[in-house]
Amino acid sequence: MSIEKMILAVITTNPKKAPSGLAVFHCDTQEEMYKIGGNLEAILDGIAHSISDEIMIIVKH
Repeated sequence: MSIEKMILAVITTNPKKAPSGLAVFHCDTQEEMYKIGGNLEAILDGIAHSISDEIMIIVKH
């Protein structure tokens, strides 16, 4: 079984804007958000997409 076309995780510096029902990672800075995003890309075999300055998602295409 493979997971495709799904949002795997959300990384944010603003918890108020994060959706519920997903794996959400809260960061203190944008730098930390990009570092965690890069690590999660490799771990989850997904691709990071910046949605805004405060939100990044990891998706599987």
